Amino acid sequence: MSEEYAERARGCLLGLAVGDALGRPAENLPPEEIARRWGRLTEIEPGRGGTDDTEYAIFAASLLVRYGRALTGDDVARAWREEIVAKIEGPMRGAGFSELGTVQALRRGLAPPMTGRWHPHGWSDGLAMRAAPYGIFAAGEPEEAARLVAVDGAVSHSGEGIWGGRAVAAAVAVAMTGAEPSTVVAAALAAVPEDSWTARNLRAAVAVVAAHGADVAALNPRRPAVIGDPHEALSRELHEAVVARHYPWTDLAPEAVALAFAAYLTGGGDVEESVVVAANLGRDADTTAAIAGALAGAGRGDDGVPDRWAAEIGPVAGACLPGVAGRHVLDVADELVERALEPVEGT
Repeated sequence: MSEEYAERARGCLLGLAVGDALGRPAENLPPEEIARRWGRLTEIEPGRGGTDDTEYAIFAASLLVRYGRALTGDDVARAWREEIVAKIEGPMRGAGFSELGTVQALRRGLAPPMTGRWHPHGWSDGLAMRAAPYGIFAAGEPEEAARLVAVDGAVSHSGEGIWGGRAVAAAVAVAMTGAEPSTVVAAALAAVPEDSWTARNLRAAVAVVAAHGADVAALNPRRPAVIGDPHEALSRELHEAVVARHYPWTDLAPEAVALAFAAYLTGGGDVEESVVVAANLGRDADTTAAIAGALAGAGRGDDGVPDRWAAEIGPVAGACLPGVAGRHVLDVADELVERALEPVEGT
């Protein structure tokens, strides 16, 4: 196992998990309410862990470990039926609308891609939140990472939901090479149609961050926010640029992905800064912070994740997906790397 590859893989999934955990209490809150409650949210709630974001990322990784590059839509649908649908007792807990709709579609006997098109929530960020393992598996191959995540995504998403997943997977694949954040963002944009909502929001978010210039460079996540400081101005302008205020839910993929990449750029690829900026932007804060953490963690490795945060990440509880209970993201990362480095049959 390549040690650098393994360190980046661990950093990616650990970054995702700490982002998920930090953003958890801020989910669906506006930045103003976050500032009122915490001043600046910088610490994970002890003993709480993450949400469905981490559990679904572990589930996606298990598909790659099992099927590798040969993954098909039928494989994904079968895994959902056997490992998610069959294990649901009572209401499905901790899942987004796209996941709930997928379960209903599978119960009706539908197969991908109709399972992702049948329900009206194919644009959600539920694929983007679980896309990082595809970038780890296809490190340095953004096109392959985007292809694989789209195979997974067809079971639960369509349209902009697929584009959001492709953007994250491709970006992680490039971040795994140690590339600069600007190069990572360029890979995300290259993985989606230029005229898509996802691409438009990504470009708008990049423009806002670039316009702040020196102000962004001066941001410090450990310093409490004050009225009129760069944090407040950046947050306000990002919300104006990419947030769909007329829509009642916060899990829009084009919005969440754009905010996550903006936080990653603002943090300069540093795990703590990227994750803290994302969590304090509010909206679907656990997902945006998880994506920002995955990108930054892939670039910096597990040593880039603050020790105090890493100590709060244990095996997942399986609160949403009972089938992944007891799994730790660090073990999952190692399994992904081992599978990715297996010789291809016939070579």
